[in-house]
Amino acid sequence: MDKKEKTGVLKAKDIIGYAIGDTGGVLAFGTIGSFLQMFYTDSLHISFAKITILMLIARIWDAINDPLCGMIIDRLKPTKHGRFRPYIFWFSLPMALAFVLMFWKISGLSENQYLVFAYITYILYGMLYTVVNVPYGSLAAVMTDDRHERSTLSVARSLGSGIGSVPGRILLPMFVYATAENGAKYLDSNKLFYAVLVLACFMVVIYFLSYKMTKENFVPLPQENVHVGKTLKQLLKNRPFVTLSIAALLLLAGDMYVLNVMNYLFKNYFEKPGLYGIITVANYLPMLLIIPFSGKLVMKFGKKALCSFGSIFASLAYLIMFLLHTKNPYLFLALNIISGFGVSFFTLEVWAMVNDVIDWQEKLSGRREEATTFASFTFFRKLGQTLAGICAPMAMAAIGYSVKAGVIEQSESVNTGLYNIATLVPCIMYIVMFLLLQFGYTLGKDQVEALKVELHEQRASKQ
Repeated sequence: MDKKEKTGVLKAKDIIGYAIGDTGGVLAFGTIGSFLQMFYTDSLHISFAKITILMLIARIWDAINDPLCGMIIDRLKPTKHGRFRPYIFWFSLPMALAFVLMFWKISGLSENQYLVFAYITYILYGMLYTVVNVPYGSLAAVMTDDRHERSTLSVARSLGSGIGSVPGRILLPMFVYATAENGAKYLDSNKLFYAVLVLACFMVVIYFLSYKMTKENFVPLPQENVHVGKTLKQLLKNRPFVTLSIAALLLLAGDMYVLNVMNYLFKNYFEKPGLYGIITVANYLPMLLIIPFSGKLVMKFGKKALCSFGSIFASLAYLIMFLLHTKNPYLFLALNIISGFGVSFFTLEVWAMVNDVIDWQEKLSGRREEATTFASFTFFRKLGQTLAGICAPMAMAAIGYSVKAGVIEQSESVNTGLYNIATLVPCIMYIVMFLLLQFGYTLGKDQVEALKVELHEQRASKQ
């Protein structure tokens, strides 16, 4: 760090600028989570097995690409605009273009040709997402070292994420479906493509505003001797990092799995695809209600305790949904709102916890490597995408969901199976998250306070 140790440096502009950075990212992320698999199955007629293999291969490449990206960023000297912000500015446009290409249905191609195009566009988007998101995520650690302000940034990022999810998860379901002659609803790929094109344009503008409004207040020196293998070995010995990464993996996997399967559930089981968007309201309305009290709750209980409680609370809500097996979509949505209260605690504080883990890694290694550490954390989150990308198609295939051209309506047994996999799988995921946070994550309230003091002393001794 530089010689001036600051605290309480953030202005409203910084917080808003950081928050809308995730708004830009989630405009794409939310749409991908909600519609990409359905676009592959219902519009391109790619089998679930081939989609699963695609997800696995993309993550194998990410295992190489993500840490490498973090290492390069840590090694390069900061520019006059900062170490992380320029990546957000220069790479957001290519990422938006890759986002559009993923939803482009080129007429007349065979299933295998569509599959090849899906490989190219999906992997390209993933690489560009890394180049933008790793610097964006690392940015919070150099904006402030104050734990309250870091918690504020985490809450702001979650709020920005919620705003970004509105178009893909709430508005698009109202417009991208068409009605067949027999009255059944189906995904209109043309409507979806033009909606994605509009979102991509907004995405670029929002990232530019985020770049202009944020400021790097702590600029660490470049780490010239960054070795990915050595850093990864150290991270794997970092218990809070490993535990938080796996819990965050499950948090994202649960979110994306629910979004994915619920889209099919409301279209086929409840036969009300327009209500699907309310699932996002169920997730983010509780968050909005909790935000005014989140700071005081963190001060009193600590981030670890709140997130552990929230995980088991969400799990119990999904268990009730599974046992009730209701046909009433409004009762189902009400229970989702209850589960949203539990998930909101972890969603709001996860990014503040990442910064705590980065600090813990600095204590262990004596080196400040935000980008490499965050890139490794991002890789775990991408594994969460993969877990959702594998679990969802495998579960859909297991219940017999048909992806054949011309099949619009599914059988009653398939619809019943949809309800079961939409409720029981997230229930199990949230139970595992609770166990990890409660018994594996060691950075509780008192430990985080002590860590800040230790790091200040450690940095002072090097000057």
